[in-house]
Amino acid sequence: MKDKSFIYSDLSKKQLENLKEFYIQKKVESMSNQELKQYVLEIISHQINNTIGKEEEIEAWGEISDFFGEQFETVILEIQKKYSDDPKIIETEIDLQKQRVELLERNNLDKEKKDMWND
Repeated sequence: MKDKSFIYSDLSKKQLENLKEFYIQKKVESMSNQELKQYVLEIISHQINNTIGKEEEIEAWGEISDFFGEQFETVILEIQKKYSDDPKIIETEIDLQKQRVELLERNNLDKEKKDMWND
């Protein structure tokens, strides 16, 4: 019979850290090789594909570069060659550049506008 229901704040920081480590160990031990591979695939995919901002993109780039090592340049050249004739890529790049220019122009116009109350 369950007497008490625990919540995380019932534990000290050290106890909570220990519980988490114990859970991680047991969770991994309970997973099959296929489950582990699928889980790792999801984590790496999320980590690499869902980068936000320049810092995360640079971090992902470094991880990819480290993984491929000396073959990294070859991999990049093959990908560039494979997708160099894809018109969708070129259109997307032009559209993104156009959007950036429009955003910069809008920001400059906003700066030039004066508040009528600041006379």
